[in-house]
Amino acid sequence: MDFNTIMGILVWTGSGALLLFILMFVDSLFTRYKDFEEVKAGNMAVTTRLVLKLLAQGYILSASISTSNNLLDAVMVSIISFLILLVLEAIVRVLLRLWAKLELDVGTQQGKVGYGLFAGSLHMVGALIITACL
Repeated sequence: MDFNTIMGILVWTGSGALLLFILMFVDSLFTRYKDFEEVKAGNMAVTTRLVLKLLAQGYILSASISTSNNLLDAVMVSIISFLILLVLEAIVRVLLRLWAKLELDVGTQQGKVGYGLFAGSLHMVGALIITACL
């Protein structure tokens, strides 16, 4: 392993970590509760949802990095994927509310781990589908 490879790893990892932090922060703005406050309070449902969303975004970033030689391209794929998942999650939330009378945000905020797991798994499935397209 040469110096350029080590520097590349540092740049890609640092950029990826910064991007994931920003995406998780932006995601927290779209919930009806304060994600990080709930995590601090020990809400395992919110923590589960947040961890699964982080894993999904990390997986998308990993796949985009492995298929790209350009950092900007990989970052753009992750941002666009995040937006796609955000929209799809909103659509699924509305459909679940109408069809099954299931309020994912409410149940997650109440600490119902199943709700958080369900909400986070939507992103994991979306990440698998998106990365299959890369």
